[in-house]
Amino acid sequence: VGSVFTLRPTDWMVPSFRETAAMIWRGWTIEHLLLFFSGHLEGGRPGPEQHDLPVCIPVGTQLPHAVGLAYAAQYRGDDAVVMAYCGDGATSEGDFHEALNFAGVWHVPLVLVVQNNQWAISVPLKKQTNSATIAQKALAYGVPGIQVDGNDVLAVYAASREAVERARAGDGPTLIEAVTYRLGVHTTADDPTKYRSEEEVKGWEAKDPLTRFTAYLEKRNLAVSGVVAEVDAEIAAAVARFEATGAPDRLGMFTHAYGAPPASLDVQRAEMAARLRDQAPPG
Repeated sequence: VGSVFTLRPTDWMVPSFRETAAMIWRGWTIEHLLLFFSGHLEGGRPGPEQHDLPVCIPVGTQLPHAVGLAYAAQYRGDDAVVMAYCGDGATSEGDFHEALNFAGVWHVPLVLVVQNNQWAISVPLKKQTNSATIAQKALAYGVPGIQVDGNDVLAVYAASREAVERARAGDGPTLIEAVTYRLGVHTTADDPTKYRSEEEVKGWEAKDPLTRFTAYLEKRNLAVSGVVAEVDAEIAAAVARFEATGAPDRLGMFTHAYGAPPASLDVQRAEMAARLRDQAPPG
């Protein structure tokens, strides 16, 4: 949230698959995201006026896309900035290095936020890289790199604002390493007790950004007591709207892959449509 807060609506946001809070800030509705998580194609589709890319599940593949967006903005003389997200695991992928290399070569208006939560599923950061930090990887590509406390929303905001201002002024890309921690499971099939200690988790729980920011607001005499109930009600209303949604558009996956669909895709779409008709209940 601290990073995405620095963007204008006309800037671009390129998520991985952990940016739910950033997407809500950018205007994605909760029920829209629930559609995506339940397998509805419509849930991954940005609105026509949204300068966001859809969620990208393959690790790291969104980063070259982000550099392409930034290069296009630069080419057009637009002052848009592109903010892309990835995790520490993505820095082990070739896409990360290719994207950072081209971003540096082309000097594009890109801010790359790496959420270093210490674990790529069960692989700790120390087994992913021999670098002391992720931020220092930027130096090899001639790009500024900064490491920030990812559990301090104001620190993340300050670092992101500086990077966005640099990019908008034509001073090129920045890599931000936000050091945080994955307190929960990686997926519902994951059991983190197999590879990390309870003491480690409890140590990071004390640094939880919600706890810290709540304490900050209370110290500044800013009321937060009614926020939880308000958010709970908002989520419950969104869940009700999501549950009232009809059947998904199963043919929609053929619609946006090509500007001019090839004949082979039309054949596949027709076959899928015939199968759906055969499966439809009578009447």
